[in-house]
Amino acid sequence: MRPSLFGASASVAALALLGSLVTACGSSDDDATTLRLVAAEYGDSPATSSKAYWDKVTTAFTAAHPGTKVEVTLYPWADVDREVTRMVGENNPPDMALMGAYSDFAAQGRLYSAGELLSIKAEANFLPPLSEAGSVDNTLYGLPFVASSRLLFYNKDLFDKAGARPPKTWTDLKEAAEELKREGVLYPYALPLGPEEAHAEALIWQLSNGGGYTDDSGLYDIASERNTETFRWIKDNLVAPSLTGPIPPAQLNRQDAFDAFLRGQVGMVNGYPSLLHKARAKGMKVGTLSMPVSDRLEDDEAPLSAGVADWMMAFKRDGNRAPVGAFLEFLYEDKNLGDFAERYHLLPSTVTATQISQDAAADPSVEQFLTALRTAQLYPVNEPSWLQVSNTIKRNIGKAVAPSADPKAVLENIAQQARNVAERK
Repeated sequence: MRPSLFGASASVAALALLGSLVTACGSSDDDATTLRLVAAEYGDSPATSSKAYWDKVTTAFTAAHPGTKVEVTLYPWADVDREVTRMVGENNPPDMALMGAYSDFAAQGRLYSAGELLSIKAEANFLPPLSEAGSVDNTLYGLPFVASSRLLFYNKDLFDKAGARPPKTWTDLKEAAEELKREGVLYPYALPLGPEEAHAEALIWQLSNGGGYTDDSGLYDIASERNTETFRWIKDNLVAPSLTGPIPPAQLNRQDAFDAFLRGQVGMVNGYPSLLHKARAKGMKVGTLSMPVSDRLEDDEAPLSAGVADWMMAFKRDGNRAPVGAFLEFLYEDKNLGDFAERYHLLPSTVTATQISQDAAADPSVEQFLTALRTAQLYPVNEPSWLQVSNTIKRNIGKAVAPSADPKAVLENIAQQARNVAERK
């Protein structure tokens, strides 16, 4: 998966929308300002397309600002990063873009900072972990739009049948997986390290052992001792005893794992709020809990949960700063941001919209996602090389748990490629 929330799962359905424009109704005055926004498609079918949302919000904005119109072009997640990069390369960037990465454009000096666009109140309203991830040299360039934290999902019916207990540690997880396997569960623990979103699953596991993609100074530390220990444990304790299902982890994509979970074939899988919504809609009994932690962690070590966000950015163009700022100020109002998050069962990126969402959530599981997001660890998206590094991770990190692999060698190879990319940026 791109450093985004939906990734390739929406790409096929979105192809029919490729290049389509959503235009706000507004002034017929030839002198009206027209802003261009390129956005990723979040829907997975024409019925769930983001078009309906953008139609509504841009129409409302133009009604409040008769001299300004907004045109929105939707691209599948598989294409949006490439298309925006192409536009920038042709020196014809859109006024705004909503996608999975921003820092490469910030490093090129192409983006407005949040302080140049938003009121002090609006800029200060972003959740701290998201604001930090959206900042380069303490300046906010990537405006977080919607986000997600990750929790471990478990099928309560399968657990009850197997007599398994919800795990708190890696050893607990292994024991539960063994009990599920004895009951014939196809995927006791689904381990999606395929190219769609391997970097998310890997981060979840790394954090649960006190590791991560970077060290305390923010430099890549992919082959750290903690990370190596993590992948060696996964290989020896889950993959080798066939507790991860019939498909090799390096070939299992996130969407395939989610689909299997919804079919009742998975005992445990890491997921986010939209999966919980789909499972509950099917009548499944699902438990959610924080990712089990390594038995080797000290009592005073509290691992962070993994978080993901998508980023709105504004490109510098002559004369567009004021109208772009007005639109973004409008877009990030609680009712507009909350509407989008609710449509796709995601989490809003601001303090006030999150509070409204939490107050409205009768489900403790939903509140658990919101709580986890407040202290979540995100990808190092403020590193300009991250987009290329994440692609390297997605293509290769699943090899670390292959039967004949040396996890240390695989991670060191990825780390070297990451250093090479970072040095070129």
